[in-house]
Amino acid sequence: MERLDKILASQGTLSRKDVKEIIKKGRVTVNGNIVKDSAVKIDSEKDKVCIDGECLTLKKHIYIMLNKPKGVVSASESDTDETVVDLVPEELFRKGLFPAGRLDKDTTGFVLITDDGDFAHRILSPKNHIFKTYLARLEHSLTKSDILMIESGITLADGTVLKEAKVEIIEESEHPVVQIMICEGKYHQVKRMFAAAGNKVVELHRSMMGDLALDDNLNPGECREITAEELILIEKR
Repeated sequence: MERLDKILASQGTLSRKDVKEIIKKGRVTVNGNIVKDSAVKIDSEKDKVCIDGECLTLKKHIYIMLNKPKGVVSASESDTDETVVDLVPEELFRKGLFPAGRLDKDTTGFVLITDDGDFAHRILSPKNHIFKTYLARLEHSLTKSDILMIESGITLADGTVLKEAKVEIIEESEHPVVQIMICEGKYHQVKRMFAAAGNKVVELHRSMMGDLALDDNLNPGECREITAEELILIEKR
C-alpha cells in the first residue's frame, strides 16, 4: 500500500504538487469514490483509480526496450548530448527513468530503460550471469587462437580482468561479423577484448539481453514497453 499522491506522481509527467492539486479539486476517484485526501493509501494492483473519469493502469515500475541509434548517450540527462531517456515518448515517460547499463555513444542496439533499481542491479551484476549479446564488425579476421583467448578471459596490461566470453563467427568477409556474449559490462569491454587480440571493432550493436532479442520492428530511436513475459526472458539463465 502506498500514498495516492506518490503513486500518481510516479506514473507520468505530473509533479507531486500537481497531483495534490487535482486530488484536492475532487478530480480523482478510487473505486468509484471521490478522494480529496492525498495521503490515502491504495493498492496499485487492486484499486481502480481514475482522473476526470479516465481510469489509469497503475504500474509500480516500467520497463522499456529502446533501439539506440549512434550519437546518443546512455544517460538520464546530459548538458551536451541527446540521451536515451530523451527518446522515450510522453506516453511511456515517467520520472526516475535511467538506462540499465550503458552503450558507448557510437554503439547501437538494445538499451533497457526503467525506473526499477533492484531489477537493473540484478541483470547487471556479473554474479548473476545474465548474458548481453553483441554483433561486432571487425577490422580483420579472427584466428582460432584469438577466439580461444577471448573465450578464456583476458587480463589486460593494466591488470583489468575481463571474464570469459562466448564468440561465434556470423559472417566471413574482409570485415567479418562476430557474435560475442558477455555477462559483465566493464568500460569499453567488447572493444578492449578484441583489441587485446590485435583486432579493432569497426561497428558494435547489442542484439540481446538475456534471452530477449531486440524487436526487429523498432527502428533506430524507437522504443516500446517490455511485457511481463519478456522480462522473464531477460533474467532466464
